[in-house]
Amino acid sequence: MISVREIGILADSAHAGQTDKIGVPYIEHVRAVAAGLSPFGDELVMAGLLHDLLEDTSWTAQRLRETGVPARVVEIVEAVTNQAGMAYAEKIRRITAAPQATLVKIADNAHNSHPDRAAQLPADERERLAAKYRSARAELWPTASRNDVEAIVRIVNPSLLAELDTHC
Repeated sequence: MISVREIGILADSAHAGQTDKIGVPYIEHVRAVAAGLSPFGDELVMAGLLHDLLEDTSWTAQRLRETGVPARVVEIVEAVTNQAGMAYAEKIRRITAAPQATLVKIADNAHNSHPDRAAQLPADERERLAAKYRSARAELWPTASRNDVEAIVRIVNPSLLAELDTHC
């Protein structure tokens, strides 16, 4: 079976040269999401490392399976992957049907909402994304246990802890 370390190397290679909206190497986002999932075991850490692979690289689910990525990890990655023509709100509702995918998306949302990242965006983009991510948290967080949400947020974006009572 492929190890978390090997998945990390795969993710590093697949995202090589990519940067996020603020010009930071994209792999830093992937690693932050995976770190937030560390309390939940290797399977979710792997899914965190791979969570954007299918939509942001040439990798396919089949290729991941052929590389030795556990089928369950691939299923989680597929569950959080954007589908053409699907609205974001619908994607979030779809994700909440899968508990492990929900945890991956909570970690992804927490990192995307980090104040240090948001501060580097233009004001209009920052406000638009903040509203989008708040709305997603309102859907995601109630479908997970408060303890799980808190564990992720403490690692990825402690500034969101103040929202726990609102959504959980």
